[in-house]
Amino acid sequence: MKKKIVLVVVCVLYFCAFAVAQSSQLAQNYYDQGEFKKARSSYEKILKKEPSNINATLGLIQTQQQLEAYDEVEKFIANRLRDPRNTGTLLVEMGYNYQLQQKDSLTQLYYEKAQDLVRENPNNAYRVGKAFQEHSLLEQAVATYETGMELNPRANYSAQLARLYGELGEVEKMFDSYLALVNKNAGYIRVAQRNFSQYITDDGTNEANIIFRKLLLTKLQTEQNVMYNELLSWLFIQQKEYDKAFRQEKAIFKRNDGEIQGIVDLAGITIEEGNIEISKEILLYIIDNAIDDTTKLDAQTKLLLLESKEANTAEQKKSVKERYEFLVDKYKNWDYAIPLKIDYAHFLAFQNNEASQAVDYLKKEIANQRSRFPEARLKMELGDILVSQEKFNQALIYFSQVQNSIKNNVISQEARFKVAKTSYYKGDFSWAETQLDVLKGGATQLIANDALELLLTIRDNSQEDSTQTALKKYARADLLAFQGKDDEAISLYGEIVTLHKGESMEDEALLAQAKLFEGKSAFAKAEKNYNLIIAFFSDGILADDAHYRLAELYAGPLAEPDKAKQHYERIIFDFQDSIYYVEAQKKFRALRGDAIN
Repeated sequence: MKKKIVLVVVCVLYFCAFAVAQSSQLAQNYYDQGEFKKARSSYEKILKKEPSNINATLGLIQTQQQLEAYDEVEKFIANRLRDPRNTGTLLVEMGYNYQLQQKDSLTQLYYEKAQDLVRENPNNAYRVGKAFQEHSLLEQAVATYETGMELNPRANYSAQLARLYGELGEVEKMFDSYLALVNKNAGYIRVAQRNFSQYITDDGTNEANIIFRKLLLTKLQTEQNVMYNELLSWLFIQQKEYDKAFRQEKAIFKRNDGEIQGIVDLAGITIEEGNIEISKEILLYIIDNAIDDTTKLDAQTKLLLLESKEANTAEQKKSVKERYEFLVDKYKNWDYAIPLKIDYAHFLAFQNNEASQAVDYLKKEIANQRSRFPEARLKMELGDILVSQEKFNQALIYFSQVQNSIKNNVISQEARFKVAKTSYYKGDFSWAETQLDVLKGGATQLIANDALELLLTIRDNSQEDSTQTALKKYARADLLAFQGKDDEAISLYGEIVTLHKGESMEDEALLAQAKLFEGKSAFAKAEKNYNLIIAFFSDGILADDAHYRLAELYAGPLAEPDKAKQHYERIIFDFQDSIYYVEAQKKFRALRGDAIN
């Protein structure tokens, strides 16, 4: 019987709470829509049921103020001040009510009363400080939180103070407050970094960067806390000073009992940024100092991949091949060695002119696999090599096997895209369209974007030319680029531009050719192509690509930042749906020298 009574009481309380929540939402909706009289009525109904509901209390106060019923608010707050639980909040509200009427002396009187309440009992600091914040009374909020922490050392309002200091432009105090927060709870370090990113730029001479660096170095002199090394490393990474970040990561490694993940992560960043020399230095350090063999193998694989890309002479290629063979033999029975084996086969086929040897090697490795996923990755590389040899039907067999053996996975999506791309290379545009149609909406974003781009290329150029002459040439040029025959590809793209001038394929050929020019450091030629696209195809789907890539050229190798700004700005104002929009905004502001707050 007692259990039934308890259950009934719980249900009643639940439904009451649900009803109040719905009423509160209704009142808020009326307020947001400017229907203040309806909002007032809704809040009054809630307070009849729950007189102590602070959210409804504040909602009614704000609504009455919108109706300029200041006297009613004054009477209402005076009556509510009898409840000591919300005294601090309501004292601020009373002061703000007078502030709206420009009664400055009464405003200050009640703000002082609220702060006196904190001095009497620092436990009131949170509510009073929050009330000041709600009305953007930042200096009063800061004073309140500071008083609360001073009188109660166990209180921690560092997060609130950090945000307020930032809004007030007191950057050093903001940094210091976040550091105090992280010192008490290391889990807040990512939150702190996100907030720091609003002030820190990639320019080491930026004032906020300098303040933050000096603050961290000062703290390290008096307090050997590895957190400061971590944040210094993070700062140097933002500034792209990877050598300095590496020094900090080594210090962390030595003090953290051989925890090397920070150095591994830094290697990944420098590789992605294309900073080859520091990447090699970091990878060598990992190889020499990592405890587990998996980490060592990963570093060796990445290092050899970097060196293989730089191997141009026969002697260099021979040295790389020998090192690959040594490592492949050493780790031949390791499941973790699949990336190494794939890189080795890729090097043989695409850099060392030994595609047949690569094919034989991969077929042998595939036969030895006992797991579907490593086998799938090897088959994908084998398919790519067969495509480069123009053995399209064989390649399609391997891609299709992967697609069928591993379903509902990103690998199967990659395989389907490769089926489409291979069909495109061989001129089977209809089958390529069928595969791309499936991928454009159901794959990961990156694959879906690539699928849509290729699909539009095929459709746009098939409708205009039923013989698909230009499209066939373009697919052939794409294949030549895939095979690494850049000069031949550049020549064929140029032929398309010359012989198919004015057709829809022209801008695509110009863009593809420009990308290859960039790869060969022929930046002036790439610049010319991008400008042609902008001049003659400003309404086309590649215009934003041309603006962004041209901006990158001017910001980078051509060293004309003013021109870069112009093209980033065009994306911001004319191409707001572009995938480059966010990056263009960020880079435009950096070039303009904006202070990020």
